[in-house]
Amino acid sequence: MGESTVKAEEGRTATPYPEPSPTPDETAPEATEAVTDARADTDTTAPRETTVRADRTPGTAESTGPRRMRRLRSPRRPRIWFEILLIAVSYWTYSLIRNAVPEQRTQAMKNADWIWHTEQTLGIAVERSVNHAVDSVTWLIVAMNYYYATLHFVVTIGVLVWLFRSHPGRYAAARLTLFATTAVALIGYYLYPLAPPRLMTGGHFIDTVVRHETWGSMASGNLKNMSNPYAAMPSMHIGWSLWCGLTIFALASAPWARILGLLYPTATLVVIVATANHFWLDAVGGMICLAFGFTLSYLWYGVLPHRLPRRVAEDGRPRRVLVRRRTRRRAEEERPAAR
Repeated sequence: MGESTVKAEEGRTATPYPEPSPTPDETAPEATEAVTDARADTDTTAPRETTVRADRTPGTAESTGPRRMRRLRSPRRPRIWFEILLIAVSYWTYSLIRNAVPEQRTQAMKNADWIWHTEQTLGIAVERSVNHAVDSVTWLIVAMNYYYATLHFVVTIGVLVWLFRSHPGRYAAARLTLFATTAVALIGYYLYPLAPPRLMTGGHFIDTVVRHETWGSMASGNLKNMSNPYAAMPSMHIGWSLWCGLTIFALASAPWARILGLLYPTATLVVIVATANHFWLDAVGGMICLAFGFTLSYLWYGVLPHRLPRRVAEDGRPRRVLVRRRTRRRAEEERPAAR
């Protein structure tokens, strides 16, 4: 036993111990001065940003980028003051741009004549017949004039408020759909000026607002100078009403509300044709704009608005996920106590 221990100790490689470092008192004055000078040079020449960047972990910037983008694309609870300001500024901008589009009257009349001639060739020119038939019933056409002037705004704002209060998790995606629909419509107003049927020369359409002296359109009567009368394509009355109708149909629980959601854009189509404010092909343009809005919302959030969770927390996570995580955390905290 003793021999093996001795042999093992002799077989080990002798490693010299490091010499003890000199104490500060034993340090050469020259070395101390050199270190002091080096520190002084470093402090005066090296910027602080360089030191901070060097301390960062590589890849942090790359990892925060996708995380920030994922956070932006996740639905979160809307804030009332921000939404009011956003809607007010957005509608003001929409009205400003729409009315600032050059009033190309000659081109707008040519486009209206072309659409009317095309519809007559295809046998689908029903606007004049509907216009004259409804105008013969005074109370009905007056009601439609006020419908055209008011519900376009009232119902749309009402649906936004309903989404804000009852479906906050879906509000941002639905709002994005509406805003994108409106934004792409502005491009149509600029690229394709179009006169409404009531302003056509030789079309024999009746301007129901002028005849019955109502304020059913900002492009007729005393308010005609406040709006661009040649921004008829696409029809945002159809784009917005169809957005409202589909949203109500997809999210409302009461059957009668869902039926009204489908009837609203249908009634709006009859109104815009009967009052001679639009061709029915303008309605097709509004539907195409709405399809673009839904597509953009789908690409941003990954699902359509009605597929998102109904309610979310402040940080954007669904409430059911938060409850599940809290329950799991509480169970993990109680487990050591049970042991």
